[in-house]
Amino acid sequence: MSRAPTDYTLLPGKAYPLGAHWDGLGINFAVFSANATRVELCLFSPNGRKELARLPLPECTDEIWHGYLPQASVGTVYGYRVHGPYEPHYGHRFNPAKLLLDPYARKLSGPLRWADALFGYRPQSPRGDLSPDRRDSAPMMPKGIVVDESFHWGDDRPPAVPWERTVIYEVHLRGASMMRDDLMPHVRGTFAALSDPRFIDHLHHLGVTAIELLPVHAFLQDRFLVERGLRNYWGYSTLGYFAPEPTYLSTGELNEVKVAIRRLHAAGIEVILDVVYNHSCEGNELGATLSLRGLDNASYYRLVPGDERYYINDTGCGNTLNLSHPRVLQMVLDSLRYWVECYHVDGFRFDLSSTLGREGNGFDPGAGFFDAVLQDPVLSRVKLISEPWDLGPGGYQVGNHPPGFAEWNDKFRDTVRRYWRGDAGQRNDLAARLTGSADLFDRRHRKPWASVNFITAHDGFTLADLVSYASKHNENNGEDNRDGTDDNASSNWSADGTVEGPTDDPEIVATRTRVARALMSTLLLSQGTPMLTAGDEWLRTQHGNNNAYCQDNPVSWLNWADAQTAGGRAMIECVRRLLGLRRRLAIYAQRQFLHGRQHFAPGLSDTAWFGTDGAALTPEQWSNPEERRLALRRAIRRGDGRVEVTLLLLNAGAEAVDFRLPEPPLAWSRLFCSADPDEAEAAVEGNTQAVPAHALALLAALFDPMPQT
Repeated sequence: MSRAPTDYTLLPGKAYPLGAHWDGLGINFAVFSANATRVELCLFSPNGRKELARLPLPECTDEIWHGYLPQASVGTVYGYRVHGPYEPHYGHRFNPAKLLLDPYARKLSGPLRWADALFGYRPQSPRGDLSPDRRDSAPMMPKGIVVDESFHWGDDRPPAVPWERTVIYEVHLRGASMMRDDLMPHVRGTFAALSDPRFIDHLHHLGVTAIELLPVHAFLQDRFLVERGLRNYWGYSTLGYFAPEPTYLSTGELNEVKVAIRRLHAAGIEVILDVVYNHSCEGNELGATLSLRGLDNASYYRLVPGDERYYINDTGCGNTLNLSHPRVLQMVLDSLRYWVECYHVDGFRFDLSSTLGREGNGFDPGAGFFDAVLQDPVLSRVKLISEPWDLGPGGYQVGNHPPGFAEWNDKFRDTVRRYWRGDAGQRNDLAARLTGSADLFDRRHRKPWASVNFITAHDGFTLADLVSYASKHNENNGEDNRDGTDDNASSNWSADGTVEGPTDDPEIVATRTRVARALMSTLLLSQGTPMLTAGDEWLRTQHGNNNAYCQDNPVSWLNWADAQTAGGRAMIECVRRLLGLRRRLAIYAQRQFLHGRQHFAPGLSDTAWFGTDGAALTPEQWSNPEERRLALRRAIRRGDGRVEVTLLLLNAGAEAVDFRLPEPPLAWSRLFCSADPDEAEAAVEGNTQAVPAHALALLAALFDPMPQT
């Protein structure tokens, strides 16, 4: 903007919509603060270095401060300074010396530069956060940039893949392409690389239907990591809920995000965002003052009753957003709708979603957040996935979220890991996990897809490390290997347990590969929504690091060269074949839980369990903790009237076993065996099927049933 600061005049403007919006003639600014006494709009030069004007917002309507700047245009760089009491014991931390980022900013001017001036208090003061700091933080702060959000979407439409046909691929946007030598360096790690045809071809080759991106909202590089020479790689430290992370834009233009999503949609692939609305990047009472804290700390955060100096920390990240406040809830809903309507995303995975459902009496599936989302005409139509736990009291809520939400199912992860490791007493739980975890989700007319099944995720071991390391190896994180969970249900599969990580021993390598295939096969042949972690399809390693949140380097990045090795190609083809079977077999499109109540012929129900002798399991056999073999038969009527029957044979033992096939006799075909995934489909001869050690086999048959009664 070229006018002198003295030329700026703010008109009253409007209290809606919140944020900074250009109408072709000027910009309307609106920001919420219930307890402020004065709010100043600060305008900056295009590079954000020089403050051009401070203009008090002339109106406050229903706790929304607002003003209109005539003749201002797209590209205007701005922030806020907010006046009010600095009384931490009462929850107020106003400090006009601190430039604040608009929570509704659509684009950021640049990175934050750490300095003590970013803190609302004097860090060296013996009184801690009780002494306000008067240094100006503007030189270190990113600013908001007013944008033009128009974009020609053409005939873009959501792929709208049915839940029961959804296969999710969890991937880090930056890590997906940082080691792609076939891309220009400035494109690697950005949205432009995400829509590269070769990446889309890989997704198609596998058969996944949706990518779930780790956080792409603008996030903070935490000071403690910067001081260690590390970086916040995962991005769970949100600075702005409406702005994409600037480093993920190769051109610096927001349309790059839209182009990527449009190309993925054209390929039939949905885009799901991992979002963090449970806390912000500002931390506890000793954190920096960057946005919400300085705008209205007492409204935006949940504070300890009786001493509002301190924050309720159900998230383990220092603070908890106060979604019980209508304006905070509005901010979250506005952000979600913005990403659906402006960027056409297809769904969200909510980090620590138990926090979002906390009311005054704890977690509530009827909490205001859930009610608001589920009745919203925009948000209720996209895919909604909860991470159903947090660190607060009563925070573990798997299976207790409301209908309409799918949930990450860590019980599936833990049971399947322990079963294939050979732990005792896993068979009963495994039976439930294979069939959609009805014990957790079959209530309130929920569907099997509500269980998002996974073996690995960004947090924890990769699939390769799960079968190569008995213990975590997080030394590079700089926390003396104290961080990350110690309970990984992993094994290095050496005879004496001492061979951690890479080895040239062919027997150990063969066993690790076989167990990895069994784990992957169990994931993709179970009912529920499967989620793959990027790189597991070629057995990517993080060298034993199970908490690589700060490893923005080849430890975390996808090494596409490994995908071209013989072992990498073999595992990719194994995943491709499994997902092909999943698409082909009707049982995986089943929308109801199966409980063995429907019968298609004498002795043939929709679900049944058998031992290696082909007989139905007795209560005594179910209670045997040392039994590690199981047969699951499922049957479903297809659209052509015939009944499709599948038989899953699992052998977690160290020796091969012959399964006798259960009655009635059927013309079985062996579709897949994880011990030899390249083996062609073939008819089963006789009434037994051999399953090697550490392996599973899938059989199928068709027949014309008796008339339905």
